[in-house]
Amino acid sequence: METRDLLFGLNEVEGIGWKSIDRIRQAGLLTERAFVYSPEDWQKAGLPAKIAQRLAEAFDAGWILKRRLLMEESGVAVVTVLDEQYPALLKETAQPPWVLYYRGSLEYASRPAIAMVGTRVPTAYGRKVGEMLSEQLSTAGLAVVSGLARGIDSVCHEAALACGGITIAVVATGLDKVYPPENRELEREISQKGLVLSEYPLGTQSHPGLFPQRNRIIAGLTLGTLVVEADSRSGSLITADAALEAGRDVFAVPGPVTSPKSRGALDLIKQGAKLVTSAEDIVEEYISFIPVKADRESLNPLFELGNGDGLIEKKLTSEESHLYHILHQGPFSLDELLFRTRWDFGHLHSVLLSLIIKKAVTQLPGAIYKVI
Repeated sequence: METRDLLFGLNEVEGIGWKSIDRIRQAGLLTERAFVYSPEDWQKAGLPAKIAQRLAEAFDAGWILKRRLLMEESGVAVVTVLDEQYPALLKETAQPPWVLYYRGSLEYASRPAIAMVGTRVPTAYGRKVGEMLSEQLSTAGLAVVSGLARGIDSVCHEAALACGGITIAVVATGLDKVYPPENRELEREISQKGLVLSEYPLGTQSHPGLFPQRNRIIAGLTLGTLVVEADSRSGSLITADAALEAGRDVFAVPGPVTSPKSRGALDLIKQGAKLVTSAEDIVEEYISFIPVKADRESLNPLFELGNGDGLIEKKLTSEESHLYHILHQGPFSLDELLFRTRWDFGHLHSVLLSLIIKKAVTQLPGAIYKVI
């Protein structure tokens, strides 16, 4: 049996993680003789007595074959760090997963890519920026990598799919345990049109400690990590740290200084992360990696950043811009807008209609208006 099969088998054993396999490898125990090792042999690698006993009793070629068949029945493929198909960028990191489980096209993991991460509870501003940048980066030829989490992750995956781009979801569970559950349909679509990856065997449930480990894979697969919107304690900052540790670039979108959801990204910018207001700010760093030169016109900012108030469409008139700023603090009723603007009804209605036509504002039931 080949070494890659032994790696897969060890990764399937409950209680054996990345460091345990590394100790086994360094102890010279990753050989076909593994099937006849005693508990004492396994303990030489620093394994706990309980796990050593389990390996001595049940770790054999038949068990590994059984686990392989389970992967096939579940529609899950496997690649190990010893295989040529293993993503080259990820292999360069300090702790590349010994085994990757996947559904979809593994080839996508070797495409030039950017990680997009952020808060699970984004503002309207964060959602709009994430959607805009994901679409622009996908159109430019970069794969979008994220973690299938609620919020910014989901927004970026969905935007990439919507424009026909490539997106990769790296999850912190087994591929049979979608988390969060409401993203089951999104996960299915990504597995059909892109790639879903995990380093965890089937059956692995969601656990808080697995997410930081997952984040190092997101960072390791990509040329750089873009933090779209994050507070000062956001898990997406762990991905940014992992990117720095792997020698990759870190980018951040500035947001309103009054918003707690912007503090993490603003802190990154203070620390030297590149400020991003359009995909061009990222694409210009990697133009040599992208096979087809991007249409620079398509990368121009669709929006520009206001003075702490959010996104303002560049083609807005001064009156439209003024009303847009007000609505970004909303939503507001027509009466509230009349009070805040001091305009007459006809003029307010005319400016609102123009903003709706430009898809900057939408009308809700009850004559309530809000930014899109």
